[in-house]
Amino acid sequence: MLQSFRLDTAGVREILKGPEVRRVVDDLAGEIATHVRAAVPGGTPVTVRGYTTDRGAATITVQDVRAMAWQARDGILTRAAGAAGVEVRAWQR
Repeated sequence: MLQSFRLDTAGVREILKGPEVRRVVDDLAGEIATHVRAAVPGGTPVTVRGYTTDRGAATITVQDVRAMAWQARDGILTRAAGAAGVEVRAWQR
């Protein structure tokens, strides 16, 4: 039976900012971008930018004025993330 548990927050922070997590996030973002490119017209710029805040993160951007409509109508980013195995949930306050 568990007697005591102390979370090593500094250790968790170090792992989340580390190169292993960065590599996983970048690979997953690249996979999502590949699915997005398949869902938009050819030649549409899709960019991936990795960055670090309190953990490794990445953004996938569709650089086309129609992208918001494609997301609203077809869910291009949501479906691409789901196809890559990412759980997508509605944002809640």
